[in-house]
Amino acid sequence: MLNISKNPVSKEIDLTTYASGKKIFNIEYYKYFNNFLKIFAITLFVALFLPWTQNITGNGLVTTLTPEQRPQTIQSQIPGRIEQWYVREGDYIQKGDTILRISEIKSEYFDDQLIERTNDQINAKISSVDNYQFKVNALGRQITALKQDRALKLEIARNKLLQAKLKVKSDSIKFEAAKTNIKIAESQFNRIDMLQNEGIMAVKDVEEKRLKLQETQAKLVEQENNLLAAKNEILNAKAEIARVNATYADKISKAQSDQFTAESSGLDAQVEVSKLENTNSNYRVRNSLLFITAPQNGYINLALKGGIGETFKEGEQLVSIMPAQVDLAVETFVRPIDLPLIHIGEEVRVEFDGWPAIVFSGWPNVSYGTYGAKVVAIQRINSDNGKYRVLLAPDETDHEWPSEIRVGSGARTIALLEDVPIWFELWRQLNSFPPNYYQPEPGSKEGSDSKKK
Repeated sequence: MLNISKNPVSKEIDLTTYASGKKIFNIEYYKYFNNFLKIFAITLFVALFLPWTQNITGNGLVTTLTPEQRPQTIQSQIPGRIEQWYVREGDYIQKGDTILRISEIKSEYFDDQLIERTNDQINAKISSVDNYQFKVNALGRQITALKQDRALKLEIARNKLLQAKLKVKSDSIKFEAAKTNIKIAESQFNRIDMLQNEGIMAVKDVEEKRLKLQETQAKLVEQENNLLAAKNEILNAKAEIARVNATYADKISKAQSDQFTAESSGLDAQVEVSKLENTNSNYRVRNSLLFITAPQNGYINLALKGGIGETFKEGEQLVSIMPAQVDLAVETFVRPIDLPLIHIGEEVRVEFDGWPAIVFSGWPNVSYGTYGAKVVAIQRINSDNGKYRVLLAPDETDHEWPSEIRVGSGARTIALLEDVPIWFELWRQLNSFPPNYYQPEPGSKEGSDSKKK
């Protein structure tokens, strides 16, 4: 009944006495539902006090623990032209195996005998260096001979100077003796002339004394000339010494100049030899670069340059390889607000794409299909996505990671923090508070073993 009227019939008539009324009004429709609600409320209230592990979730990729184990591309250090491939994509290669052969595209390296001709140039320059050294030695001997000849000539000139000095001394003595003789001759002539005037001596005696006086005067002039000649010989001897010094100084200087020129030319030739040897070494290394080899054991992923005859520049990527032996790791990204909660050694649970897992983020102990990991590195600057990169390594005390995992596959990470009641976590989520901040205790091996607020 709709009970539209303000005068209900139920006050006048007892509907429960009718058969249909007995079926309808005596049934408790919400009894089981109310009991269910009571039990659910009690269970929910009790569950609010169950422990909940705060966590930080993130998405990442499988990578390797060390940089040399990550996928890499092989480049050529020189420009070239592809001539022959020795591998196929997917092939396993060992370190040093030849991947492809290339050829030169620069005209200055087209000569097949470039190294041999460079060696010939080196040998020629080495011979030139030896010849310059021989010339230096010959000029050295020539300088020694000139010095010895100069010393001999100077000795002869000094002896002549000494002889001239002795002759001057001798002539000066004779000159003084001639002066004395002329005085004696003059005195004798004057005495004889006076005696002749007195008539004591004959005229003949006077004439003899006059003749003797004249002879003495002639000898005086002769001795004076000899003395002057001797003095001129001294000057000539000194001039000869100066001439010898000047002549041999010029010859020795010229020989020394030639010697220095030869030494300088020899050094220039040595520089040319060094340059040619350097060039030859570069040619040898360049020839070895015509064969692209594997830097380590691995697998050929992708040929980035294909075909025969295709040219490329230096540093251009040719082929991609994946190292054979890798230590798997996971790189994940966390928000800047969560970064202070992440520490080295922190325990993290990892769920790999393609591996079934049942995850209860707040109850890691009852989760299934996740694997243990630990934080080994935290990036100190944010990435392009605005988050910080965290590197995770396998936890050796947990289950071993599947060997079929490949580098580059996706992964979901859960960093485990502090244990709190569920009601606290709900309250925190409703208020958008960050997880409880804590720092590992000093000396703790693992950041998640002991935590403090």
